[in-house]
This record gives sequence, C-alpha cells and structure tokens, in this order.
Amino acid sequence: MELPQSFLDRMKAMLGKEYEAFLACMDRPAKKGIRLNSLKCNWDILEKSLSCKLSPTPFSPLCRYGEGLEKPGLLPAHHAGMFYSQEPSASSAVTALDPQPGEKILDLCAAPGGKSTQIAGLLQGRGLLWANEIVKSRAMILLSNLERMGAQNAVISSCYPQKLCEALRGYFDRVLVDAPCSGEGMFRRDPAAVGEWTPESPAACAQRQQAILDSAALAVREGGILVYSTCTFSTEENEGTVQAFLEHHPEFEPVPIEAEFGRPALDGSSARRIFPMDGGEGHFVAKLRRTGENPCRVKAASFSALREKKQAEEFFESLFFGPCPQRLASFGEKLLLLPEELPALGGLGVLRAGVELGEQRGKRIEPAHGLFMSRKKEECRRSLDFPSDSPTLAAFLRGEEIDCEETGYTAVCINGVVTGFGKASGGRLKNRYPKGLRNTP
Repeated sequence: MELPQSFLDRMKAMLGKEYEAFLACMDRPAKKGIRLNSLKCNWDILEKSLSCKLSPTPFSPLCRYGEGLEKPGLLPAHHAGMFYSQEPSASSAVTALDPQPGEKILDLCAAPGGKSTQIAGLLQGRGLLWANEIVKSRAMILLSNLERMGAQNAVISSCYPQKLCEALRGYFDRVLVDAPCSGEGMFRRDPAAVGEWTPESPAACAQRQQAILDSAALAVREGGILVYSTCTFSTEENEGTVQAFLEHHPEFEPVPIEAEFGRPALDGSSARRIFPMDGGEGHFVAKLRRTGENPCRVKAASFSALREKKQAEEFFESLFFGPCPQRLASFGEKLLLLPEELPALGGLGVLRAGVELGEQRGKRIEPAHGLFMSRKKEECRRSLDFPSDSPTLAAFLRGEEIDCEETGYTAVCINGVVTGFGKASGGRLKNRYPKGLRNTP
C-alpha cells in the first residue's frame, strides 16, 4: 500500500520507536470481526450457524475476530440478523458509552448502523434508541440494518444535528458522536480512503466535528454522558477537538473510560487511542459528562386514536402468541408498533419509529418483513426451521418458493432465529423475503 508521504511523516513523529511496527501492520491484511446481536441469539447459536473460527477481542464482549470469514453478507446468519460484520475496534465507542436498559440514547451520526445496532442489543428492547443520519440514502441503510437486527425501540431520522438536538434539548441520558473524519484508520481496509485523503483533510474535518459536538451538547441531560469517537489518527481531529470542546463547554468534564482496549490519549487525558498494533485499525474514544443544568421541555408524542386498532391487534395475535405488546399508530397506509418511550416527532425527519406492523390494503393487512424480524421463533404461531447449510433455506434466501405444510403467514428460521416469512397454502410457501435483500442466484 502506497500511503501519502505527509501522512507517514506525521505518523513517524507521533509514534517514534513504534513507527516500524505500525508500517508492518499496515502491510498486513485488515482484521475482520463480527459482533453478536444479543436481541436475536447467543454465542452458541451463532457459532453453530457459522463456519469460521472466532476468538475474543479486547474491545467488547460482544465482538470476536473472525478467521476465514468470507462474504459475510451472503451468510444465512447475516440475513437472520444474528451478527453485524464490523471492524473489531469499531465496537470500542459503544463499550465506552455503556448504554443501560431503559435509558434514552442518541446516536447522532449513525449510518450505516454498526454502533446503533450495538446500542440496541445492549438496551434489550427497553428505553429508546434515536439513530440519526443527515444523508437520506445512508439513513435508509441505517433503517434496514436496525430492522434486520430486530430493534423494536428505535427511531430513525435524517435531520441536521443542530435542528435535532435543539428540539430534543436535555432529553437523552447518553449521546454518541461517531464523527465524520479523515478516515486514516480505514486506510488498511479501504484503499478509496487513501485516495480521498489530503494533508488538509484533518483541519477541515476538525472544524465540522466541533460543530457537531456543539449540537450534541444540547441533547445531553444534566449528569448525562457524551462520547466522541473517530476512526482517524490525527491529533487535530482527536485530542485537539476534545480540548477545544471543553474550552467552550465548561459544563462538561472528562470521564475515565473503564476499559482495557487501546492505550492512553497522546495528551495524557482520559481518552483512549487504538492503533493497528493494538489489535484493531484506528480509533479514538473520549468520554465526557455534563455537569451543568440543561432543563428538558420535550413533550411526549401524541397520536390520534387508531381507527383500525382492533383489527390490527387481532391481526397481530393471528401471527404471534400473546397480546399486541406495543402502542399502535398509523402513518398513511402503514401501521406501526411504537416504542413505549417516544418524544414528539414532528419536523425531525423521522423515517421510522418502532416496528412496521404492516400495510393496510383495503380490508386486509399485509404484514411487514420487519415485523417478523423483530420476533422470536417461539412467539410465532407458524414457523419453519432449517440448519444454516440447508439447500431449502438457500432457495428461500434467493426468493424462491419452498415446500410448507402450514397454512397462512409462516416465519422462516435459521437454527431457531427468524429471518423472514412467507404465505403458505397448498403445500407451498410463497416467498415474501424483500427483493433488495435476496441473495442473487
């Protein structure tokens, strides 16, 4: 790999005696990792569903190195949302954030969803995750990933950080800013990042990062936590950005990160750095606490009575055991199962709140893919279950019809984990797996 000379000169000055070890790492393949989705399964089920060797990482108990992990997006376990394919050290920011079930969490720069889905797993369906991405096309990828991973208590939006954080001032217990950066920590695994980098990139990114942090500060409640992370080595974007933020925001203080990944920041602060020599790629994580007042005046969301409420509840109960567990609302023809914790949504570019139950089509409801992805096999009244190497399962993931002795909407599972559904009649299951998600023949 041919790296820019100005970048190499800076890294040599930064690393001193470790510079040669850094260069040696950059000449080796990037480490691959997967992160368990505890909303869907445990390690025993995931390992049963994969053919690669897994070993622990220092960055999160949910993250493993994966040896021999080829084309993970095509694997049945990936389709089922059992894991998220993630560069191992990328999980460190959420480890520092330390979300707790029942809390309200904002992931302000969330696409494509690696850290949001990690937060969702740690919340275990309690509290609220608000995942925002300013670029609409990337926000749709974020939505798809949260749906695949079965998140029930998430809001996905595409909104300017300043507008969003002003509207939700003081609302969140924890806020994550995984900021857009010059991407130096991606050089080993993404040659395009090298081509996009210039010596001026760090300064331009630092200016944007400071503006995002200024916005994020508004959303943190008194006593709440703000975590700032990047995937770059630049001191200007890392220690320098945090120092500038603290100078302008005396209502925040640094907090030690109680984790053993990486190494101390270059300025001796409580932040952490990760270099390729530390088992990852390149990350920086700083944790701050708001000590100043920040009154929250956010109103709870209100919705008019749902005309189709009884029909929707009966429809849900025809598919799953037990009563409909969440609040129901309609947006146009779409019916949603809303999180219990939800602020007013108007004007904030919300793409989805909660789980899509289905779409009203005349007098019937057509169930949504995300509804089944948010449920466990034991909740489903009808299901088919296959091992991960089943040819029938492979056919289903290609969008083909398969044999089925059930009648009605039926979940399709991989080692007991739901990955989609179809409508069964006459001994066949008509495939309802979304076309954009299917494996190509």
